[in-house]
Amino acid sequence: MSTLTATSQGSAADTLPGLTIGDLARHAGVTPELIRAWEKRFGFPEPVRLPSGHRRYTDADARAVRRVVEERDRGLRLEEAIATTRRAGGSSESGSVYAELARRHPGLASYTLTKRTLLALSWAIEDEAVAQAASGVLLGTFQRGRYYGHSQRRWEELARTAESAVAMADFEAHDDAGRPATVALPDDSPMLREWVVVHDAPDFGVALVAFELPGHGGTQDERPFEALWSVDGRVVRDAALLTAGVGAAAGSEASRRVLADLEGRAALPSTSPGATAAVFNRMVAYTDGTALRARRG
Repeated sequence: MSTLTATSQGSAADTLPGLTIGDLARHAGVTPELIRAWEKRFGFPEPVRLPSGHRRYTDADARAVRRVVEERDRGLRLEEAIATTRRAGGSSESGSVYAELARRHPGLASYTLTKRTLLALSWAIEDEAVAQAASGVLLGTFQRGRYYGHSQRRWEELARTAESAVAMADFEAHDDAGRPATVALPDDSPMLREWVVVHDAPDFGVALVAFELPGHGGTQDERPFEALWSVDGRVVRDAALLTAGVGAAAGSEASRRVLADLEGRAALPSTSPGATAAVFNRMVAYTDGTALRARRG
């Protein structure tokens, strides 16, 4: 009796959903032998083992293997490509996009900027996305819902041409069907002190991530933030994944869809020098004050 029961349980377990090693190899464009070699040497990818000993993998495993192949094709050594993929697959334990992005890319320069300058840079990014006719993924955090209210009309316009757009703040509830979708961040979320604008598209990718420095007074426009910004494709993609991950962790279905979509995409190229210069020039015009007052008017 016990033998028959054990056999039945084993057969049932073998029918659990998931990708076989052959399925994974086909999805990722590699051979089963290569996957076994990576698993033996690096412990990557990590399969679920059925009672029969057979391996089962997930769609996320397939995306991770494809990313390793892409990173290796970009010139990284295999072990570096695997380490990069593992980092990108994990979310920030602290819930802070800024902290995790700085950890993954320690060479990024950080600057103390006022809210006024962050507004100028954020608007420059939005304007250039429109000028480039770049249809991509647009993600932003606004700390408070009332701050989003000042930009709502602009973001609704941007969302019409974006593939997807998500705005996060201390909203009362998620709106997964909205354009843009909105994510209600919990009261204890570190993102309520962060400022994020990310545009992820092959023809125009840029990320601005900052956190408000505590304990500083001054006027609203002079509130200081510690900020990172980059047009490096790897940095932009990581910022987009991390931000979408925050929304997904908060229970937003729209964020989950964006996260799954981004994880399945090819590596993002860096933005052209011309588009980068255009963002900088637009920011300077806003920072000058005249354009800033006109925009607010």
